[in-house]
Amino acid sequence: MTEKSPGHASIPATATAVRAAAVAAAVLTVAAGLGVRAVSGGEVAKYAGDALYTVLIHTLVVFLVPWVRPLTAAGTALVVSWAVELAQLTDLPAELSRHSTAARLVLGSTFNAPDLFWYAVGAALAWAVHTRLTARRALAHG
Repeated sequence: MTEKSPGHASIPATATAVRAAAVAAAVLTVAAGLGVRAVSGGEVAKYAGDALYTVLIHTLVVFLVPWVRPLTAAGTALVVSWAVELAQLTDLPAELSRHSTAARLVLGSTFNAPDLFWYAVGAALAWAVHTRLTARRALAHG
């Protein structure tokens, strides 16, 4: 079954459902990040935020490519997270962060090696949830 949108090719209904789930997951991820910040501080909030940052990137990958496999989405999210962190070894993210709140939120400003581990934790969590949801969807359709 497909649905038509004006001026666009047919989109499989499952792709639409996956994109809707990705948006819902992104909203939940942001809410979780804000919740962690509201109830805790310091390293707990920082490292939970790092993991959730990678989960959020994973949801973006799934939104953009709804048929992506869980391992590919998680790997892509991890590589992007690590690339952003490693970019902080240069002055560019810090300079952009001084001029833009959005850049500060997306790029950070200071390299912190433990962040690399917490990004991997977030990728593993996103992979596990995505794998479970994909398996559940396959069971429902097959």
